[in-house]
Amino acid sequence: MMGQNNGFSEAGLRRLREVLSRYVDSGKIPGLVALVSRGGQTRVEAIGTMRHDGGAPMRRDTIFRMASTSKPVTMAAAMILLDECRFRLDDPVDEWLPELADRQVLARPDGPLEDTVPARRPITVRDVLTSTFGLGVDLTLMGSPIMDAVLERANYSGGVGPAPGPDEWMRRLGELPLSYQPGEQWQYEVSHDVLAVLVARVTGQSFEKFLRDRVFDPLGMKDTGFHVPTGDIDRLPPSYAPDPQTGEFHVWDDPATGRFSRPPAFQHGGGGLVSTADDYLAYFQMLLGHGVYRNRRILSRPAVELMTTNRLTPEQNAARNALATGNVHLSFGQGQQGGWGMGMAVRTYRGDYAPIGQFGWDGGTGTSAYADPVNQLTGVLLTQVGLSVPHPARLIHDFWTTLYQAIED
Repeated sequence: MMGQNNGFSEAGLRRLREVLSRYVDSGKIPGLVALVSRGGQTRVEAIGTMRHDGGAPMRRDTIFRMASTSKPVTMAAAMILLDECRFRLDDPVDEWLPELADRQVLARPDGPLEDTVPARRPITVRDVLTSTFGLGVDLTLMGSPIMDAVLERANYSGGVGPAPGPDEWMRRLGELPLSYQPGEQWQYEVSHDVLAVLVARVTGQSFEKFLRDRVFDPLGMKDTGFHVPTGDIDRLPPSYAPDPQTGEFHVWDDPATGRFSRPPAFQHGGGGLVSTADDYLAYFQMLLGHGVYRNRRILSRPAVELMTTNRLTPEQNAARNALATGNVHLSFGQGQQGGWGMGMAVRTYRGDYAPIGQFGWDGGTGTSAYADPVNQLTGVLLTQVGLSVPHPARLIHDFWTTLYQAIED
């Protein structure tokens, strides 16, 4: 059991600020917001500026593009529907997603798209919730016909032509065979976008409205959504994807005219949210509270347990581990937690300073949010620098390494 804790040591928090400041002072990261919370004590550091060339300072209420750190939050919509028996884990999804009925599966995952066998069984809600329905962003299949087709069709950001709405997106996805049999293999990303369509069709509401009514508003997450309202756009920094060779800061998304300046055609569950450090603290505190936040129940205790404990078999997780350890230059150690629940990674072995049971995820825009039930700790680190260079990933690692040393019991 946890000892009597009063949160963090002052010396530890000072050191944490020094480590974070080093990244900003060196010019590698223009600015950041870091939030740490434990035992009723919350500390926020807002360091640096919104733009790489100076300008307004980072503030506690700066809004960030959460990228894949959206996944743990958007998953809550599905868990509410499970709690209410609006669908069941082993229901086939055909009723709501007819585009995914009667699948063909590639005879070889990296083989030609025409060479297929019938799926052994329908895709279930469980397959979608655990990212094992048979399609996804899969670094082990890069350059294969299916991966090229997925990356081309899973274009919700409008990178090539206008982004499709959810029904058209689903139709395009339904034209593809699966790369693996349903339930066979964990694959990244696409299942969370399928989930957004599933929730909207089951509820008859937009994905965002359901999340707002049932998760964001009850938790007081007033700055979380799929775009930034005009009146708040000055709180959104540019998002940078620095040149991998030179490190030069290139704007990936401009606040005023970019993809978050207006409501998107597709509210994408895999990476579409914008949010703040305090909004994410509220969400992860709810998970640490077994579904309750400030005496209000958002999710049932078993729903939270399903999300925050490992759902993968050793076989399903083997590919994930190989991905994380074999692509060090891509993952920078991300993904080596040993487990995946629903919408987030879960630590099943001790590979760094965080204990078994820690859960959460990171985002390609330089975001990270995890909670740790052993130490009753929450950490959120938000930057505006994408993972095209190693600096934000190293910053995320140094944040967690230093944070764990600041625990005072």
